[in-house]
Amino acid sequence: MLKPISTHLFQYEDTCLVYVIKNGSEAVLIDFGSGAVLEELASIGVDKVTDVLMTHHHRDQGQGLDKAVAAGASVWVPHHEQDLFAQVDQHWQAREILVNYNVRQDKFSLLEPIPIAGTLKDYSNHNFGGYSFNVVPTPGHTTGSITLTTVLDGNLVGFTGDLIAGPGKVWSMSATQWSYNGCEGVYHSICSLAALRNKGLQLLLPSHGEIMEQPSAAIEPLIEKLEQLLRLRGQYADYESFKEPEFREITPHLLWNARSFANSFVLLSESGKALLIDYGYANLHAIFIAGTDRASRRPNLFPIEQLKKQYNVTKIDVVIPTHYHDDHVAGFNLLRDVEGTETWVADNFADLFENPSHYDVPCIWYDPIPVDRRIPLEQTVVWEGCEIRLYEQPGHTLYAVAISFEVDGKRVLAIGDQQGNDGNLNNYVYQNRFRSHDYVLSAELYQKLNPELIISGHWDPLWVQEGYFDKLKRDGESLKQLHDELLTLEKIDLGAEGYCAWIKPYQVEVSNGETTEIAVEVLNPFSLREKVTVRLVTPPSWNMEADEQQLEIDPHQVATIQFTITVPAGITVKRARIAVDITIGDQKLGQQAEALVTVK
Repeated sequence: MLKPISTHLFQYEDTCLVYVIKNGSEAVLIDFGSGAVLEELASIGVDKVTDVLMTHHHRDQGQGLDKAVAAGASVWVPHHEQDLFAQVDQHWQAREILVNYNVRQDKFSLLEPIPIAGTLKDYSNHNFGGYSFNVVPTPGHTTGSITLTTVLDGNLVGFTGDLIAGPGKVWSMSATQWSYNGCEGVYHSICSLAALRNKGLQLLLPSHGEIMEQPSAAIEPLIEKLEQLLRLRGQYADYESFKEPEFREITPHLLWNARSFANSFVLLSESGKALLIDYGYANLHAIFIAGTDRASRRPNLFPIEQLKKQYNVTKIDVVIPTHYHDDHVAGFNLLRDVEGTETWVADNFADLFENPSHYDVPCIWYDPIPVDRRIPLEQTVVWEGCEIRLYEQPGHTLYAVAISFEVDGKRVLAIGDQQGNDGNLNNYVYQNRFRSHDYVLSAELYQKLNPELIISGHWDPLWVQEGYFDKLKRDGESLKQLHDELLTLEKIDLGAEGYCAWIKPYQVEVSNGETTEIAVEVLNPFSLREKVTVRLVTPPSWNMEADEQQLEIDPHQVATIQFTITVPAGITVKRARIAVDITIGDQKLGQQAEALVTVK
């Protein structure tokens, strides 16, 4: 039975509380439960559901969503939880079961995937059923939970999901424990509740529990009890560092966000604009040990709000990455969507930002990141009177730069994750496309630029002492020499990475019956010009214009070969494997590279 709350708002009690927003003979639903609400809508003159808006992914919220889809409704889901709706098959196949330290309640997900119309991005605005909704990020009950706010019948209301169940109450404490014995969901709940308290809401409408007509009076005792719990656990100090970003002045116009997971730095202009170097996860507790799926990694704008208040910043104008890793770039799209921030990226890895599926390297962000300006290497760009130059900096990863600029009379170099302040060269990762001579190159670059201050991704700002660059150069040469001695370079030089072929795109999506192209990059690892034979390996019945091609490649050079593949009609498959088998001269090197093809 539908319970009226106001003229156009009704509540239905199911596996969760489903809210019906009426607009003539049509309705928008907030959450869906088992779908039994569809049988009751005629009683209030509704014959069509246009949209279903989900606050989070749990089964009790949406176990009947297939009925909504069958009825012609469009389903909209939290952006960070989209895979737990549309790609839940993949989630169930990949989810840890044995030796499991991931205690997030993502096993309380749908049993089968459902098609979605789109996602509800944090801070975005949408119009559904004649009403304007704002998406408020409110993690706590789940990592990707949202609250939807709108004005209904003269009241500003918030559909809060399971963040709060009543004055001083939550629906589940278990749901707030995301990592083994952690308190991340409690930290996030307190911050989410505080954010809602400041919204001026007149009604809180939870998924379980009671309607709250005095939001502040309901929120305050819950925050107080959750804080008491953290004190009892001895984790209140962690919460304090989580809730308050800490900007430290390195120089008057250069700030360091010292509590972000990967360091983020801020250049301040006299006009009130800010340029950021890297912007990933706001703090340690925003990047959890529990999981690497999309729903486990959620950037936020807490530091931006603090920056604006503390330093009178009026615009987050530009963000520049030192490299592509997610802990340095996770928040770029959020900055773009909410703050209008432009993304400037070095030429040598801008394509990875825009086409991440083409690359097979670790730590790539889930979504493409649009690039507003590609910056040529070693050319000066000017921002608010500050001259900035980007230099290729391989080592930690091939797709990285060192960012050189002068601020407040100091020569500064931002180096990302190249090495720590102790100068030890232990932060290289072979699959990041490491080459044995990379740290020799970076040491030579530092000596040439001679910065007074080095700012990096995970260490305190370093004021350079005499002899530091000499140590980097000596150790870089030793690192190269050891790799040269360890590897069989006198016979075959596959480099530190250990391969001689790569397929791009690495992840391919194609409809059945369609034709697609791939590029194969091949290295000649020998000291003489050689004939190279490249044979493409695909599943049976896939068609190719040619499954084998030959060419000659100069010593230690890379050449590119194109192949065309046609997928048979009538098949669908997730991540079918293709490979290239390489023979160079008389040396058979086997299937050196693979790619993954999803056929829809």
